Amino acid sequence: MIRLLLPLVLALVGIIAGVGAGLAFRPASQDSEQVDPQQEPVAKNTEQGGEANSPAADTKKDYIKLNNQFVVPIVDGERVTSMVVMSLGLELANSDREKVFSVEPKLRDVLLRAMFDHANMGGFDGDFTEVNRLDTLRDALSSAARQVLGPDLVEVLILDIARQDL
Repeated sequence: MIRLLLPLVLALVGIIAGVGAGLAFRPASQDSEQVDPQQEPVAKNTEQGGEANSPAADTKKDYIKLNNQFVVPIVDGERVTSMVVMSLGLELANSDREKVFSVEPKLRDVLLRAMFDHANMGGFDGDFTEVNRLDTLRDALSSAARQVLGPDLVEVLILDIARQDL
């Protein structure tokens, strides 16, 4: 039993250390340049008399990064074959950080359920970073999070994703 548990624990520690090193050494991003261009088209559509794409187009959006990463084991048969580590953020129409953090345990639960469903459907197999697969995962995560946060949630953002094959 310990012979099977020890490699899994070591692999998990290695994954966490690798993701932590990747986060520590990634280039600094300029958040203001990334957020403003996305908001301008919504404002232009509204000014031109067209309807905005999202129901929250007339409000300022806020971005909240969830504190802890999500770890999803990939099981083949009865054996864990790999681990997926993800960092998520939330795009909200109305900023209510305290509400988000007060329901974070429930939010993490529904997000993990959606990730496990995605994993069980084979979403993390093969080329798991393919655009259609990530869109499917993002839609499932957003739908699940909307059950907890309501209509203020615009979208769940996948900030980091890594898979470690064991």
